[in-house]
Amino acid sequence: MFVDKVTVYAKGGDGGNGMAAYRREKYVPDGGPAGGDGGRGASVVLEVDEGLRTLMDFRYNRHFKAKRGDHGMSKNMHGKNAMDLIVKVPPGTIVTDEATGVMLADLTEHGQRAVVAKGGRGGRGNVRFATPVNPAPDHAENGEPGQERNIVLELKVLADVGLVGFPSVGKSTLLSIASAAKPKIADYHFTTITPNLGVVDTQDNRSFVMADLPGLIEGAHEGIGLGHQFLRHIERTRVIVHVVDMSALEGRDPIEDYNKINEELSQYNYRLTERPQIIVANKMDMPNSLDNLNKFKEAVGEEAVIFPISALTKEGVRELLLAIADELEKAPEFPLYDEESDEEARVMYKHEAPVDPFIITRGDDGVYELAGAELERVFKMTDFSRDESVRRFARKLRHMGVDAALRERGAKDGDLVRVMKFEFEFIE
Repeated sequence: MFVDKVTVYAKGGDGGNGMAAYRREKYVPDGGPAGGDGGRGASVVLEVDEGLRTLMDFRYNRHFKAKRGDHGMSKNMHGKNAMDLIVKVPPGTIVTDEATGVMLADLTEHGQRAVVAKGGRGGRGNVRFATPVNPAPDHAENGEPGQERNIVLELKVLADVGLVGFPSVGKSTLLSIASAAKPKIADYHFTTITPNLGVVDTQDNRSFVMADLPGLIEGAHEGIGLGHQFLRHIERTRVIVHVVDMSALEGRDPIEDYNKINEELSQYNYRLTERPQIIVANKMDMPNSLDNLNKFKEAVGEEAVIFPISALTKEGVRELLLAIADELEKAPEFPLYDEESDEEARVMYKHEAPVDPFIITRGDDGVYELAGAELERVFKMTDFSRDESVRRFARKLRHMGVDAALRERGAKDGDLVRVMKFEFEFIE
């Protein structure tokens, strides 16, 4: 089964907790604090493996949770950092954040990596908080929570040449005789429902990758038929080979078919019309094909490159493959994107609205509820089993303006305040 789009959950490992400890050796007077830091949590990293072709591995395994770092220990021993979780993906994978829609990475080359969920840093041990005023602190930090998000993996097949055309025009047959690929071939529409790849070797020892892509129908750019499942894969092909059935045995007009396919490509992405295109007039061994070819040439004009072939008898295939190889030598690597200019690089600064560190709401039971990414991070990194850590947490909330904001909302002495699932008493 060919899987080319999937949503997965990635969670970076939490950092290890810092430790509150002291030196207690017999002959070391005034030993002081000696609690080590926690280790860094592992990150979830995507890595390109050129041996993979689909996202099939993610069909049943869609949760990736990295390990947390080891906790700090006494005698200033730091916890061990966790090893990153490496997840293999096929070349051509685009990674997008599901919540924001921002593209995180475009993975195309073997060995290329991208961090999609960063691990949390380790919590600091009590030795980090020693000051002349407080030389023996009794608190340490918990590890920072790792980043977690849902990401969308979308595969766009990496091929040099893409075969396009209506169903049953002979694309799969052409791929089967030009390469060692064995696509399914039958006399009904949409025999090919997943892209097939094959390596083509020409007689002058040149080679390229050809993709037999599922057949288009009218309205594909709106998702009709296989729609976007097909069109996303043609975006990375450097040369388009447009296969047209010149026999018209199914009652379709070759000229109309040619115009409809090009219209679908331009409606999906207008840059596809700039891609080098070679027209293949297939099934020339059938009656009336020659007359249809003459009419077709008059309609499309003399500038169009047309190669009459018969995929069944292999007539004209050799010349076609050599012409494709010649076109590939001139075609840019990724013509879909704008080529980099030689102008001086400029940095663009965008205005981003500041994110509130906390939000105050009122629950149905009258309890004041605090939420916010920054506040929850501070909360999770606090060790509430130690009084000094609790006092430090209260000072941080006061510094963030939580106390003043609660008073503005009408909080009074003795009212309950909830952070996540924990409740505190508001004291003036």
